[in-house]
Parts: sequence; structure tokens; C-alpha cells
Amino acid sequence: MRIGELSKATGIPVPTIKYYLREGLLAPGELTSPNQASYGEAHLRRLRLIRALVDLAQVPVAQVKEIVDSLDADDIPLHDQIGRTHRALTPTRKPTASPEARAAAAVEVNALLTRRGWTVEPEAPALTTLIETVAALRSLGQDNLVSFLDAYAEAVERFTQLEVQAVSAPTRDQLAESVVIGTILGETLISSLRLLAHESTSAKLWR
Repeated sequence: MRIGELSKATGIPVPTIKYYLREGLLAPGELTSPNQASYGEAHLRRLRLIRALVDLAQVPVAQVKEIVDSLDADDIPLHDQIGRTHRALTPTRKPTASPEARAAAAVEVNALLTRRGWTVEPEAPALTTLIETVAALRSLGQDNLVSFLDAYAEAVERFTQLEVQAVSAPTRDQLAESVVIGTILGETLISSLRLLAHESTSAKLWR
């Protein structure tokens, strides 16, 4: 298809597609003449992924470039490929807890990982976020929420296994893209369900 048809199929304006091409987020089409190019199914998939990252996950274009570069890195294991995208998706947060509170929270979180048997890289941004969150909860007197860590982890592990097992794609590229999109939409899905459950529980208890 030509770029106009690609725009119509994805709902992304032609100037935006051209911008993605210039920035290297989208591979060039196959030249059919000096001023015309043809685009295929791979371009459709990649544009849908970019749109999910930019519009749904609010990922800056520079980080989107990092993610698509990781997806195109066929020389690394699929686990590492997906890990790179997860790290690009995780926002970097400034530490707010005191060193003492952070150290105590780190001990608590690492004990949780050991109990669950989770394999996590020490530099994972989500690990830092979890430690900071536990430290903040403790400092705010929300020890009861911290006591639910194991229950939270068990629930998260259960639905994460379901998500990963549900992903199937004919090619490695499509598999990696599916995991990334599932991560983005899964976050939105879980957050929405949690808010609705909170509202329902509150209505039953305190209305």
C-alpha cells in the first residue's frame, strides 16, 4: 500500500508517518519509483505499536525509538529484548525516602523476591520504584498496606503468567511486539479494574 493507504489503515496522519520515518521509528518502504514507496503488514504492525506507546503509554518519542531498536535487535535473546523495552517503559523516579528508610525497604523487597523465587536484575527500574514506594508507605504510617506485599505479589504473578502464556505469534518480531503491547494495555486494564473495584467496595462499606 502507499503512504496514504497506510495512514487510512492506521488512523495516523501522513505527516506523522513521515516524521516516524525520518526519526527511524519506522523502516522505509520499498521504493516503487523515485518518489513513491510501498508499505506492507510489518509497517502496519509497527505503526500500531508506536501509536500504543505514544498515545496510551505516553512514552516520549526518544524512548519509543529505544524500544523499537530493541525489538529490531535480533542478535540478543528474546528475554533480553523484551527486558529492554520494559526498562524503556518504566519511568525514572527521583528518590524521596531517606537513606535509612530506603535501605530498610530494600531489605523487605529483596526478601519478598526471594520468597517468591523471582529472577530480577538489580538495576531494574521497577525494583527501585517498588523500594521507594514501600519506604514512602512506611513513612506515611501505611504499614497495613505494606503487609499486603505477598498478597499483591501472588495476584500479580498469577495474572502475569496468564498474560505471557496467552501471547502467541508466528514470528519472533510479532511475539515481542505482542508482549510489549500487552504490557501497556495490561497496565491500563489492571488500573481501571482496581479503581472500579475500589469504588464498588467503598459503596458497599460506607455509602
